[in-house]
Amino acid sequence: MAEIYKRESCRVCTKKNLKKVLTLGPTPLANAFLEKSQINQGEKFYPLDLYFCTNCGFIQLGHVVSPQVLFNDYVYVSSTSKVFINHFEVFSEKAFKEFNLNTSSLVIDLGSNDGILLKPFKKLGTRVLGIEPAKKIAKIAQTSGIETIPEYFSKKLAKSIVTKYGKADIVSATNVFAHIDDLDEVVDGLKIMLKDKGVFVIEAPYLIDFLKKGYFDLVYHEHLSYWSVGSLIKLFKRFYMTVVNVDKVPVHGGSIRVFVKKNIGRPHKSRSVGKFLAEEKSMDLDKIKTYLNYSKVVYDNKIKLLSLLERLKNSGKTIAAYGAPAKGNTLLNFFDIGSETLDFVADDSSFKQGLYTPGKHLKVVSSNFIYKAKPDYILILAWNFANSIMAMHERYTKNGGRFIIPVPKPRII
Repeated sequence: MAEIYKRESCRVCTKKNLKKVLTLGPTPLANAFLEKSQINQGEKFYPLDLYFCTNCGFIQLGHVVSPQVLFNDYVYVSSTSKVFINHFEVFSEKAFKEFNLNTSSLVIDLGSNDGILLKPFKKLGTRVLGIEPAKKIAKIAQTSGIETIPEYFSKKLAKSIVTKYGKADIVSATNVFAHIDDLDEVVDGLKIMLKDKGVFVIEAPYLIDFLKKGYFDLVYHEHLSYWSVGSLIKLFKRFYMTVVNVDKVPVHGGSIRVFVKKNIGRPHKSRSVGKFLAEEKSMDLDKIKTYLNYSKVVYDNKIKLLSLLERLKNSGKTIAAYGAPAKGNTLLNFFDIGSETLDFVADDSSFKQGLYTPGKHLKVVSSNFIYKAKPDYILILAWNFANSIMAMHERYTKNGGRFIIPVPKPRII
């Protein structure tokens, strides 16, 4: 595969009716953090544009960066977040009971990262298997006792897994289904790997929250797809599968957890599916004007945040940032916020500390550095964890520091 290619067809309906609705690029890869020695070596910037399919209403990136480029040196580790650890512990306990799992049951996680979802399932007694192409992250999972295959998922891999482990009761793709370009290959593969009465579980940021709350910074090269329930139904219908239930979950500012089954024995559909579809229809998700209006909201937010930061700097205030997530790097590069405004970025991940952010080259430091530098304001780039970050650093606010949350509208707390 080429390093980057322009996608001409919709990955949900396969038609070639794509129209550009939002431009954020050119932008560096959001997780491509740099060593100090790499700063002056030049970075690659890639187009970052959202497209609308006028045939089926699906929203997707127009350009696809090769997964080998995106994920081979991936540094995002899920288990640095206590919020996510708790999120998956609660889910595993619920799924264990709801799907009558036992010690012979098999749970497979696509894009399993460091095993954050599989660890609680293993603790409950099920067999578990992770599939994680980022080799460094896969090794971390293996070291912690989670058997992990360090490869990209495919139909070929699915067949070899069934031969060795048998078929799965649950296959999950949490915060990874939006990363997949060739959905046909993956869905065909999961059908091979899933028991006839098994369930496929997806978690993804929800398009309605994305639009309502102006979460433009969820757009980056890893996030190829922006999912609604309607689009998922259209996709799985092509593969003779049915969306049977949908839950709303709070992670990433608002996500959906979607349960999908094979069309065997007329799978029962929960009322939740119809409720989500009704709201999506009321939001005009199938109309291009919805996304063109959204684009205007994004640009308005840019003007407001830049104005706020400029006013603070002009009054002699010091500003740092908290969190170095991918979304933060989209915001910094699209808004053109660098070292002229921010002194540093604090992050709790030891994998990122000591590195520099892509594009803007802000140094990533430990959160303890906040108390040494004592900035007047902290811009929370990891806004989806704003409450837990502010609770963790009450001492900072007691000493006079203030937090800035950038989306959906910039506000000082």
